[in-house]
Amino acid sequence: MEWYVVNTFSGYENSVKKALEDRIKNAGLEEQFGEILIPSEKVTTRSGKKTVQKTNKLLPGYIFISMDLTKASWHLVQNTPKVTGFLGGQNPKPVRKAEMNRMLGQAPPDEQAPVEKVVPNITYSVGQQVRVRSGAFANFTGEVEEINNDKQKIWLSVSLFGRPTRVEVDFSEVEPVV
Repeated sequence: MEWYVVNTFSGYENSVKKALEDRIKNAGLEEQFGEILIPSEKVTTRSGKKTVQKTNKLLPGYIFISMDLTKASWHLVQNTPKVTGFLGGQNPKPVRKAEMNRMLGQAPPDEQAPVEKVVPNITYSVGQQVRVRSGAFANFTGEVEEINNDKQKIWLSVSLFGRPTRVEVDFSEVEPVV
């Protein structure tokens, strides 16, 4: 069996997976199908003192299906409600093993991306006043000068010995001044 990418209506990935499982069972084609995967990641978000874990879809509108590609299996998948087609159209190409291993988290550790990210629920803007909650500059209040969302860092201008000083802090170390 090889992995194929199937395009679905965005937001309907779970219902397409369930429909495919039902259709495979009803058609008696279990031996031609393996796993159906919705690529997702667990993300931890923080809002104040609360930490919430949720699952985000990595590729909205796409699912991966392990299957033997035959006319019957192709038609079963293609004619499932809310499926728009295979990636590759009439002649889909299987996903390379290295790519699929990386997606499944079976790649060597140096090739794996981090599995869990902490994403703040608060967005900051340049010029906004924030208070540093922890770290070397705890209890300082400053003005946001620059934001790097990718690295989750903020550069602030704080008053240190009566002079404005630029400091770098993590998103998790600051909170908006109310």
